[in-house]
Amino acid sequence: MSADSSVQNDIGLALEMTNITKAFPGTIAVQDVTFRAYAGEVHAVIGENGAGKSTLMKILAGAFDDYEGQISINGRAVQLHSPAVAREYGIGMVYQELSLAGPLSIAENVLVGRLPGRKGLFVDRSALIERARSNLARVGLEIDPRIAVEEISQHEAQLVEIAKVLGRNPCILVLDEPTSALSKEEIDRLFDTISRLRKNGLAIIYISHHLPEIFRIADRVTVLRDGRRIDTCQTSQTTTEQLVKMMVGKAVEELFRQRDHEPGGEALRIEGFTRFGFFHDIDLHVRSGEILGLYGLSGAGRTELARSIMGIDPLDRGSLYFEGRAVVPRSMRQMVDEGLAYLTEDRKLSGLALRLSVRDNVVASTIPSLCRNGWYNGSAARRITQSLIERLHIYPPKDSVTVANLSGGNQQKTLLAKWLAVKPKILILDEPTRGVDINAKVLIHRTIEQMAQQGTAVVLVSSDLPEVCSLADRCAVIRMGHVIGEVSGSEITEERLLMLANGEGIEKEAGE
Repeated sequence: MSADSSVQNDIGLALEMTNITKAFPGTIAVQDVTFRAYAGEVHAVIGENGAGKSTLMKILAGAFDDYEGQISINGRAVQLHSPAVAREYGIGMVYQELSLAGPLSIAENVLVGRLPGRKGLFVDRSALIERARSNLARVGLEIDPRIAVEEISQHEAQLVEIAKVLGRNPCILVLDEPTSALSKEEIDRLFDTISRLRKNGLAIIYISHHLPEIFRIADRVTVLRDGRRIDTCQTSQTTTEQLVKMMVGKAVEELFRQRDHEPGGEALRIEGFTRFGFFHDIDLHVRSGEILGLYGLSGAGRTELARSIMGIDPLDRGSLYFEGRAVVPRSMRQMVDEGLAYLTEDRKLSGLALRLSVRDNVVASTIPSLCRNGWYNGSAARRITQSLIERLHIYPPKDSVTVANLSGGNQQKTLLAKWLAVKPKILILDEPTRGVDINAKVLIHRTIEQMAQQGTAVVLVSSDLPEVCSLADRCAVIRMGHVIGEVSGSEITEERLLMLANGEGIEKEAGE
């Protein structure tokens, strides 16, 4: 039964969006959607990539002024024709892609546009720091606000972004995938903050692909599919299976599968890998056809290790052996030529060229092989791209589409296609399913499995415990820059990985 049509009434109605429709050239992104949020509740919005979640929330945030339908805030009809107007009406939007200025301090980012002045000419630095500390405390972040944002970790930047929005005292707070870069402890802290805000009467709209989070934090959940609202339910009166069926239009019986595959010979080994301040004396190896998981809490050094293996970041000491041959990683281009590929954790910042087409992105790392005697083979590039579009079900299935116009899940599949195109012997995947819907996650998982079956050595860097437990043949746990435990086979459980990541039961679980 729809929650909007039963237990709720108009008392405390903070937001009402009625018959909202938004069209783009060639497609209707949101069609006749009615959505309500109440003061003092957490209302989750879920759906596959491209279901219309982001478009609906961007309408609320004032990003589009050409929508159809009506919006009322606290019972007052409004026209949200710009982000500034939306903020004036109390809409606070925290996007998954952060809007912080890296060179500026945390304090300047938190209070941007609201810097305290002195004598009308100068910034009151003392007041700036004091107010910034107060805002950061609302999200439980204890950090020096004078530090530049570019010097802090991604999870700290996420909390700074939330503190920045809360500083404007919104009556409606929209959180778009707020936990995508947070560790378990930081998620717990964020959820505590959300609970306090809810008790203070804030209406919170929570967008996430992680269904366990929905059941943990949300009072109600609205499911969108193909731009339409399918239903709104009390989370206490629904199940994961029911939500999945509403999201994809069919039951998904099995999201993750264990593989039964015997790896081949050693493909990559690192010994004594050290980058001071990030990771220290790390020994690891991965075999052809094996999926090696790298798990650890945020800030443990997993991404930094992957970047140094690929020659992106400098290495202070250590040795790398590729198929038994010593290689010194000096640049990413060199390591790609050796047969390695690296899918970065941030597709928009360092993975894709958003203004270029799907084809240009997919073949970006294979251009040398597409050139003969100074001539670029455009037809071969189109064939490669179209084949990967079909394999990964990238939508729309046109290689000329600009990547910026794709949904998040299709952007992620485009990034994966870019590295599948080079046919790597070793594939390093950093958070390969962050921010994608269930169907995209299943497809990416099956592609990873297929790569391993075909003999590719896969290094899976992920903070998604079910993902690691279902895909990895072995899993190394990194804590504070050190490999502190290794488990394999049936010993790879969420409980065991969490214990190791938190420093409990530290020991080598599996020999080489």
